[in-house]
Amino acid sequence: MDFSIARRIMVERQVKARGVSDPLVLEAMLQTPRHLFVEEAFQSQAYSDFPLPIGDKQTISQPYIVGLMTQALRLKGGERVLEIGTGSGYQSAILSRIASRVYTVERIPDLARRARRVLNSLGCHNVNIKVSDGTTGWAEEAPFDAIMVTAGAPSVPDEYFAQLAPDGRLVIPVGSRGGQVLKRFTCSDSGCMEEELADCRFVPLLGRHGWSEEEGKA
Repeated sequence: MDFSIARRIMVERQVKARGVSDPLVLEAMLQTPRHLFVEEAFQSQAYSDFPLPIGDKQTISQPYIVGLMTQALRLKGGERVLEIGTGSGYQSAILSRIASRVYTVERIPDLARRARRVLNSLGCHNVNIKVSDGTTGWAEEAPFDAIMVTAGAPSVPDEYFAQLAPDGRLVIPVGSRGGQVLKRFTCSDSGCMEEELADCRFVPLLGRHGWSEEEGKA
């Protein structure tokens, strides 16, 4: 299978055609081999318009959602970005091609190790991975110009707002376990502006300021 052709078709038909127009985002998705972030058995489906399992009851988001969320951060290049939920590492790779430094938190050690291997193989050396409770952010490396959360939260942890730089953007799915609304918060000294971007459904954000393990299984 010629993955480069499949990747270009994915970007044109699934991402650009649905309103993602930021050239930095589109180019990053064209440059990133999505099939390397899924198990070999699923590589032929890697450029299809749906999420795929990556193990440990986690998924890699559909390409459109990756593009939409990345565009929503309004990156221009040179930013410091925090990602909550490394997963396969695919979203981290996209961010790394635009931002100067990506800090990503994953609670499952096996996923973090796999993501690190693939990111290293692609030369994404500006990505720092931490195995920890993502609901607390990464205070030691704050502030961040942008924060992206790739799991559904019952509410927005205050820690994320506290770790945003002035004029920072936070993109996060908020709602129930069964479905969320993707929201963007743009924060300044005078407060945060909230926008609703799309309906979505992510795996639950587990941790101290998210869902408990028991709630996540319900």
